Amino acid sequence: MSPSPALTHFDSHGQAHMADVGDKAETHRSARATGVIRMQPATFALLAQGSAKKGDVIGVARIAAIQGAKRTSELVPLCHPLPITRVAVEFEADEAAAQLRCTAQVETRGRTGVEMEALTAVQVGLLTVYDMLKAVDRGMVIDGVRVLEKHGGKSGDWVAAGAPT
Repeated sequence: MSPSPALTHFDSHGQAHMADVGDKAETHRSARATGVIRMQPATFALLAQGSAKKGDVIGVARIAAIQGAKRTSELVPLCHPLPITRVAVEFEADEAAAQLRCTAQVETRGRTGVEMEALTAVQVGLLTVYDMLKAVDRGMVIDGVRVLEKHGGKSGDWVAAGAPT
């Protein structure tokens, strides 16, 4: 068994700190994350028809997801603020499962990766769906939020086992 890698957000005394990325090379970095929100079939029908009381749920959730990616360093204390160059958010409706999948792709040219920004985009997008539909379904479940892949940087490329392409 190989030794586990050092945790970059703790110093040699175990104190939390922001990792020093000053000596890292600026490279193109990207990450893709996904997650779903499950709901009652009747709630899904409102979403799919665009007839929810608050309007275009998916359109608002897409903008919220983009905003979430841009503001990640304000929400996650040890994240570096990054010059994000691209955020793309897709929603995929699955009527049979009464769920909506959100997938976010985030890119930058910088010294650290954008996995946290992609994860935050997905979470904020799905939370926005919940917020806009909670009047009719408080039992919605956000689930399966995870990084699908990351590219760039010293550690190179990583793709989750079984990740859709």
